[in-house]
Amino acid sequence: MNFQAKLIISALGMATLPLAQAADFEDFGRVVRVQPRVEQIRTPRQECRTEYVQVPVQQERSAGGSVVGGIAGALLGSQIGSGNGKVAAAAAGAIAGAVVGDRVDNNNRNLAGGVQEQAVRQCRTVEAIESRTNGYDVTYEYRGQTYTALMNRDPGNRVRLRVSVEPLDSIGPNQSYSQY
Repeated sequence: MNFQAKLIISALGMATLPLAQAADFEDFGRVVRVQPRVEQIRTPRQECRTEYVQVPVQQERSAGGSVVGGIAGALLGSQIGSGNGKVAAAAAGAIAGAVVGDRVDNNNRNLAGGVQEQAVRQCRTVEAIESRTNGYDVTYEYRGQTYTALMNRDPGNRVRLRVSVEPLDSIGPNQSYSQY
């Protein structure tokens, strides 16, 4: 191999040296424990039911007997007396006739009525409790050390890790070097 080819291969080797010593790599840790984080959520909702109740029904009184009795009493009362006494007798006859006519007309009517079934809707507010899992506390081991992390899902028996390698006494981007 000539000198020029050796020089190119050496340059390529030097350029790939930082890639061979990557700062981050992936590995797996053994999962020791997974604990779901469960949140209780209360949501109010309406709970309704329909009940049927017996409601008494009352028949209405008839006013026809009072009217006819009042007219008849007024006519009869006006036949008695003279002058102002005739007017007073007609008024008294109208009142008495109305009372008698009402009693006669409504006497045989069943005013107690009967009962009717009516639907009544009753509602109440109850709280529904729902449990939701909003994450998992995962405890895992990696190279003899135990770690805990909050994760979105259960990782299973092992957890994928991103491992970062950095010398302890290097100066990072947010560090400054000072002498002691």
